[in-house]
Formats: sequence, structure tokens, C-alpha cells
Amino acid sequence: MPRSHASLPRLFVEPDLAAGTELTLNKDQSLYLAAVLRKVVGDEVVLFNGRDGAWLCRLASDSKKSVTLETLEQIAPQTPPSDLWYGFAPLKSERLDYIIQKAVEMGVGTIQPVMTQFTQLHRLKPERLFANAIEAAEQCEVLNVPQIAPAIDLDGLLDGWVETHGDRKLVFADEGEASSSPVQALELLRGQRIGLVIGPEGGFSDAEREKLHALPFVVPISLGPRILRADTAAVAALAVIQAIIGDWR
Repeated sequence: MPRSHASLPRLFVEPDLAAGTELTLNKDQSLYLAAVLRKVVGDEVVLFNGRDGAWLCRLASDSKKSVTLETLEQIAPQTPPSDLWYGFAPLKSERLDYIIQKAVEMGVGTIQPVMTQFTQLHRLKPERLFANAIEAAEQCEVLNVPQIAPAIDLDGLLDGWVETHGDRKLVFADEGEASSSPVQALELLRGQRIGLVIGPEGGFSDAEREKLHALPFVVPISLGPRILRADTAAVAALAVIQAIIGDWR
């Protein structure tokens, strides 16, 4: 998005966006603009829906219950959706929010909770995960909000991987690997479809690691000589994937 518009509020909406149309925000978004940000008729905001790019819009009404916006012009084209799949063992409270937010910032296309033997949290609210993804996209000028796939147990994920994901390789951040750089292993995957799975605090169990290592589509990597927390490992692994074979190149 042009930096000239970076100071404007950004909101994710569901309706189509096109020049010369008006749309009415929902109650929460209307309250946010009119009461929290104190926006009034004539003020500008940026809207996006994950399909039509980013649009500069102007408030046509400023009711705290129902803000109406008129679309002015597209200020950024829609970016193509990311094919990067990311699976993670859910963590508790704020760290779960952090993982979702950072995955969005790092350009993930699909986020899927994966239940493992040592997973800390088993009851998830998909609407909360999606709300966190939207918030991260709004704050970081991301035009694609990742899909939140239903939670799945690790055995089910692995047993159905080829049927569901075809030839996609699954990068496995293995704290049991000898310390090494992941560069060489990742460079061998250049041009291929990629997934990444990160385990819970305490890592994968011995049986889970053994199963992962035995599968031909799994690529284990080391993230260096230090044991990383699960949320840190997620950011580190996504960063090296994007830098070596992803969209940072």
C-alpha cells in the first residue's frame, strides 16, 4: 500500500469493493471509527476484503451505530494468495494470539491447529483465531487474510497428508536434530509447495518424532544450537523459509 496512506485506519470487510459504491459497516466497526477514532463525515479510511485490493474510502455518515463509506479509488492491487501452509500446536492465552498474528505478518496462506501429545490447549474458538488474523492484517497492511483450517490431530494430519496436500513437502522444526543451519535443506525444496509444522512447548514426543522422520514428504530442519520456545521457533522457521525459498527473495 502506498506509504502516503499508511496513517489511515484499515478495516477488513466482507462486501465487494469497487469504484463509486457505498457500503455500511457493521456495528462494531462503526463504533470503532465513530466513537473510538472519532472519525467524522469526510474523513478517509482504507478498506480491503482479500479479493479486490486496498481501497481509499470516505465517510459519508458518522453514526456510532452505522457508518456508511463511499469508495473513491483502488490504492493497491490485490496481492496473490500465499500457498504457504502452517500447522502449530496451540499454546495458551496471549501466546496463541501471538502465533496467529506473526503467521499473518510472515505471509502464511493457511493456518491449521495441530493437536499433539503435549499440546497445552485443546479447546479452540475458530472465530477468535480468525479475528486475530484479521487484526494482524489490518495493522500490517496485509491484503490476504489466511484461511483458518479446522483443528486436526497430528496422526490424522500425517496419515492424510498426501491425499489432502498432494506433493507438498512438510518442513518439521525438530529440536532433536543436531545443531545446523537450515539453509541447505531448504534450498533443496526451492520451487516446491511447502508446509511447516511447529510442535508444542516440550516438543513432539519420541513416537511423534519417529513417525515424522519415517515419512518421505517430511523434511526435518534444525533451528540452531538453542532450544527455542514454540512461538519463537514459529517466527524463526517462517523467516528462514521466506528468506531462502519464499517471497523475500
